[in-house]
Amino acid sequence: MSKNNRKNEHVSLSEKFYAEKAPAFNDITFVHHSFPEMDVKDVDLSVSLGDLTFTSPFFINAMTGGSDWTKRVNEKLAYLAREADLAMATGSVSAALKDPSQQDSFKIVRQTNPNGLVFANLGAGHGLENAKKVVDLLEADAIQIHINAPQEVVMPEGDREFRGWLKNIESIVEGLRVPVIAKEVGFGMSRETIRQLESVGVQYIDVSGKGGTNFAQIENYRRADFKLDDLESWGQSTVISLLEAAEVSSSAHIIASGGIRRPIDMVKAMALGASLNGLSSQFMHMALDDVDQAVETIKQWKTELAHTMTLLGAHTIADLQRTDLVLTGETAAWCAARQIDIQRYAFRS
Repeated sequence: MSKNNRKNEHVSLSEKFYAEKAPAFNDITFVHHSFPEMDVKDVDLSVSLGDLTFTSPFFINAMTGGSDWTKRVNEKLAYLAREADLAMATGSVSAALKDPSQQDSFKIVRQTNPNGLVFANLGAGHGLENAKKVVDLLEADAIQIHINAPQEVVMPEGDREFRGWLKNIESIVEGLRVPVIAKEVGFGMSRETIRQLESVGVQYIDVSGKGGTNFAQIENYRRADFKLDDLESWGQSTVISLLEAAEVSSSAHIIASGGIRRPIDMVKAMALGASLNGLSSQFMHMALDDVDQAVETIKQWKTELAHTMTLLGAHTIADLQRTDLVLTGETAAWCAARQIDIQRYAFRS
């Protein structure tokens, strides 16, 4: 199968398997306190992560590029990013490295949104030189290095050699002039993974847990035979990944993605330690349906975020990490097994 067709399949199958809700977020309940002692106008939704500044605590996460059809999808997403003042990451630019005729499917993002925050994206199997090439191609403000071993294993034509990925990331962090975001692709992260990333200098980590786009499911669907059904449930949820990250004494900026659909999911993720939220399939779903309506929906989301933060007495995103919440269900069971003290979350205020 051509790379072009694979990229188109990824988008169409993401829509086919689109799910409304990630159940792990149902394991989080905020403790309601009756006196917020603040007004809605007091809320500040902006976030600064090192050299990166966002007017809102969410962005359009990596999705697509690499074919004529996905060029049109990226154009819609870039329009949405521009009109809603959101940062945007492209899908993996490796397709354009292999086939220069597909460069325009990625360059369209910067052309459509010349003044916005744009992130390039490349797999951990690539080294510094390719990272420099894709940053230059997109005039990118940062680069995501995606880590996707389960997807590659299930993908019929995927990679089978994973030795050296961490060393590649280290060389990119040391040699690149823009921030480097280490990003899972929907399988979550453990505290051990986060320690490894920090040990090679990574300061931006997207834990990207399961609950959103399931690339094991997508690649398994594409297999003609020898299905790997058991791997479709592989990994940790975004909620569990954030709890794992909180166990590490860390200076890294933590980003949440994977199954985040609504403002309440964002607030819960930020209460668990995320400074920023990435949404992929939700934005894809909205943009393919009606991109102008999507702009209006995002405006409403920003209002809803301010309202919810007011109820929690949180003036800033950082204040959310001092709110009280109760963890139940499978998340609580995981925490018990991994010796994560959930009682402390219920009495942080």
